[in-house]
Amino acid sequence: MIKTILAAGGSALALALATPALAQDTASETQATPTMSFGKWGVDPDALDKAVDPGDDFFKYVNGKWLDENPLPAEYSRFGAFNLLGEKSTVDVKAVVDDLIAANPAPGTSERRIVDAYQTFLDTDAIDAAGLAPVNPYLYEIYGANTLGKLADLWGKPGFAAPVGAFVTVDQKQPDTYVAYVGSGGLGLPDRQYYLDESEKGRDIQQKYRDYLTFLFKEAGFGDAALTAQVVYDFEDTIAREISWDRTVSRNRDLSYNAVTPAELKTMAGTFPLQTMLDTAGLGNAPKFVVPQIQPTAEEIAALGLTPEYVAMIGKGTPGMFDLISSTPVATLQAWTVARFLTGNSSAMPTRFDEANFDFFGKTLRGQPEQRPRWKRAISEVESHLGEVLGKSYVERNFPAENKAAMVDLVENLRIAMAQSIDELNWMGAETKVEAMAKLAAFDPKIGYRDNLETYDGLAIVAGNPIANRMAAAKWGWEYNIAQLGGPIDRTEWGMLPQTVNAYYNPTKNEIVFPAAILQQPFFGITADAAVNYGGIGGVIGHEMGHGFDDQGSKSDGTGLLRNWWQPDDLANFTKLTDALVTQYDAFCPLDDGKTCVNGRLTLGENIGDLGGLSLAYRAYKLSLDGKEDKVIDGLTGDQRFFLAWAQVWRSSQREDNARQRLRTDPHSPEEFRVNGIVRNMDAWYKAFNVTPDDALYLAPEKRLSIW
Repeated sequence: MIKTILAAGGSALALALATPALAQDTASETQATPTMSFGKWGVDPDALDKAVDPGDDFFKYVNGKWLDENPLPAEYSRFGAFNLLGEKSTVDVKAVVDDLIAANPAPGTSERRIVDAYQTFLDTDAIDAAGLAPVNPYLYEIYGANTLGKLADLWGKPGFAAPVGAFVTVDQKQPDTYVAYVGSGGLGLPDRQYYLDESEKGRDIQQKYRDYLTFLFKEAGFGDAALTAQVVYDFEDTIAREISWDRTVSRNRDLSYNAVTPAELKTMAGTFPLQTMLDTAGLGNAPKFVVPQIQPTAEEIAALGLTPEYVAMIGKGTPGMFDLISSTPVATLQAWTVARFLTGNSSAMPTRFDEANFDFFGKTLRGQPEQRPRWKRAISEVESHLGEVLGKSYVERNFPAENKAAMVDLVENLRIAMAQSIDELNWMGAETKVEAMAKLAAFDPKIGYRDNLETYDGLAIVAGNPIANRMAAAKWGWEYNIAQLGGPIDRTEWGMLPQTVNAYYNPTKNEIVFPAAILQQPFFGITADAAVNYGGIGGVIGHEMGHGFDDQGSKSDGTGLLRNWWQPDDLANFTKLTDALVTQYDAFCPLDDGKTCVNGRLTLGENIGDLGGLSLAYRAYKLSLDGKEDKVIDGLTGDQRFFLAWAQVWRSSQREDNARQRLRTDPHSPEEFRVNGIVRNMDAWYKAFNVTPDDALYLAPEKRLSIW
């Protein structure tokens, strides 16, 4: 399992990929999985859509031909370069598992645990035959929690969802220590906006969600399943309307760090038996808590300059959740907990649960016609339990040492480029530059995999019971997490597996992390053209560095401490630039004839990462040439190849329903705007592709943004 919880403000390159990459089952092929060609030097010139003017739509110029030739298979809600590598990673990991199965490892070994976890999840006949027997002990625990005190005790146990909960992570105000966080959630739909949507489509989704809840409660034996579903929906609807914070507001680290004493937290909890939950969770004696969602005071609102529109997006938060729980009938809370348990474990339950879950969350919400093949989901299941054990074999087979060495050089080249960029900034003063340089120098790059990969000692995996394996893994992960409280910071820990196709920045550790699986084409090729590597993985490296200096990451210093290290005028200049970037992205409206748009404020951090990242990568690329002109390959200049590589990285298509969900929930902009919205701000792109005022993407020079 992935143990690390990224601290508040942490940013991944492609967070939306938390939805598993989907692929075709080799046992029943109905449509070929899309493939990509990267030619002889990293980009295939024949793949370019010459019918498109690059200045009108650079994303389509690079990717349009591929999109036309590779319609989405039924098993996908989205497919692109990330998914391509995700599929390769899944196949590579399966090769490890297949070899272990053939070797028939001895009981008690890690290899046996992998085999048992995989085969147990894969055996749907046995899961169907067992029915609800493996689930019933946990349902009986929920039914037995017939008082608020008993329910609070249950919510303190790993494996049970709770509308309020606690965990341990690095303290943003004391980054050399761990601290306990207490937060709230409670929604079954992906975002509060789904409950507030009064459109015909929105009401249809709400009804289908109630139908899904009705199915769950009927299967669980509730007397009036439809009434119970409505009651649970109403509970969640209240959370959405009164308690939850808009995602845009939740990003604001000035609002989301609220340290309280145990006594203050107890007062905040009111009549909710919080101490019971914390004691069961093992955090009853924590000396301090951080509560991310507490409504700001009038003084704080004034000090932060929050507008009435912004404040209106701030719900009652965790204090409000305590009040709501305390005033809600226990039977409603029990039913909510049952629904969350069955939903969270549906894929490890009889087929009818798995299919009902997919029908709503896959088909209805993401527009995905077919379920992901079982064997690929079985790989993901094993990775969620024993991911770093698999990761060890993965890197031994698939990550050459020369790839890591090349990445080390690239990271250092990007660091040099950023130092030069900071030094040349005309909107930042000398004092702030000193702080920025110190933070840059303190960046901790991590490449490929951690040296001390986890072995999960003490995690027992049993054959034949996937629910028990999930609960055991949840318990192991929880005990690992709370054991960190009071101990030294583990700076070797990673928040992603080596076989994960992604990257991230963690502000409290000031680290940039690049797992092995992303260090392949189209991002990186050991024999690829340098311009392509800089435009691909170079842009990714710059993106993660950029997160350290985006609107939220820039609130931490080089030690990871959340503090304002900016001089007032410099911060005002920075805010002016970032506000202009928000305006640019707010204008991208891909759905409903221009009525449904990108949320430029929600996606601001990622957009800053993209703009700064590609700008830094371009600077590093030019530095690598040592003042010389790069060669021309297949009629393409080095600058052209650089920008082609960036656009190729974001090659992707998706279904409309999936696009709608992402516009509401994803802090990343849609892929076409991660290309078009960035290149149009870079002077070098205009020169490389002869972009003129007659082109659709043209921005007048004074409107082009350069931040880092």
